[in-house]
Amino acid sequence: MLIEHEAEHTVPQRPDFESFYAATARRTVALAYALTGNWGDAEDLVQDAFSAAHDEWDKVSAYDEPSAWVRRLVLNRSVSRWRRLQREAAAVVRIGARTTSAAPVTDPVDPQFWSAMRRLPPQQARAVALFYVDDLSVEQIADHLQCSTGSVKTHLSRARATLAARLGMEDEGHE
Repeated sequence: MLIEHEAEHTVPQRPDFESFYAATARRTVALAYALTGNWGDAEDLVQDAFSAAHDEWDKVSAYDEPSAWVRRLVLNRSVSRWRRLQREAAAVVRIGARTTSAAPVTDPVDPQFWSAMRRLPPQQARAVALFYVDDLSVEQIADHLQCSTGSVKTHLSRARATLAARLGMEDEGHE
């Protein structure tokens, strides 16, 4: 009887890591691709983020939204990746090395749009990726980017106007 009584007061079951990964990995890779423009880099970012989540699963699984923790890690690591690439590019220019042209992208997404999106200021690009790829609300994006909802709306509005101009489309005047 003591065993039955203890079972009634157990902590609610947390999702196991494998189920969490299966439910969230695909969408997280799409977010990372939107940020990097390269499937290999996106997969690397996501693998690193999920590896960190796995290592910290006891802590991460207790969060209300473990996927938000993983998304935040992908966002942070994509910024670090971007900074590293900028430093590497500057070093290549300084030493006068030649680069080879990249293989053409054969992805099912519109490469012209995503290329234009990645040329946006970083905070605008992250807001666009979180809004359109991860389908987050303005409030959720504000939480991820650690800014106000008004700032997110401004980032999205400016990004839409810039993208419309770069892609030769009319801005539909979204908020």
